[in-house]
Amino acid sequence: MHYISFFFLVLCKLLAKFFYRFDQHWYSSHQNDDWRKVKVIIILNHTSLFEPIFLRSVPTSFLWQLSKHLTLPAAEETLKRPVVGKLLKALVPKCIPISRKYDESWDNFINQICNQNILAIMPEGRMKRRDGLDKHGKAMDIKIGVVDILSKINRGNILFVYSGGLHHVQSPGDKLPKLFKTIKVNFEITDVENYKQSFYHLDKGVYQQAIISDLQHRLNHKSP
Repeated sequence: MHYISFFFLVLCKLLAKFFYRFDQHWYSSHQNDDWRKVKVIIILNHTSLFEPIFLRSVPTSFLWQLSKHLTLPAAEETLKRPVVGKLLKALVPKCIPISRKYDESWDNFINQICNQNILAIMPEGRMKRRDGLDKHGKAMDIKIGVVDILSKINRGNILFVYSGGLHHVQSPGDKLPKLFKTIKVNFEITDVENYKQSFYHLDKGVYQQAIISDLQHRLNHKSP
């Protein structure tokens, strides 16, 4: 099954290379070994279902890892869409449906996390529209679910993906993407335990909010 996923992941990478220009920056040094240790992918500034375009910037060897171990919480309504849902399932070997609420569907996802997983999450939990709000007209913010995920991961690296936004490529509601655009994105790899240690001295409630505040600061200041 992961061979099919690998095929589609590589296809996304090749199509992105052919059809788009990339303006990218790294906030950290990185080597091949750092990619092998990635256990969590945090994508900040979620604006489009077309975000697999960022696969252009990762090594093919990492795509092979993703094809076997990538795990993603996805909205039930997205997975039920006839085209997008099928493509997402083809890309992600373990796509777990959630309701977008902090309920038993989220608990089910968290309980399935194991050491072999590479977890990807958009911690805002929904897509930003052109007006800067979600589809219900509410302000975007970081949800507590990302803290739950980090609490389950005690080794490896976090890959931060700071999106410059993709409304110029595909905005929510658009049926087809626009081609030959410039994609702006920044990256950072950091050790997950070192990241969490900087918050360990805080009480539980403050610890959770401190991580959320840090991710919001990263989104505001490191996204291009």
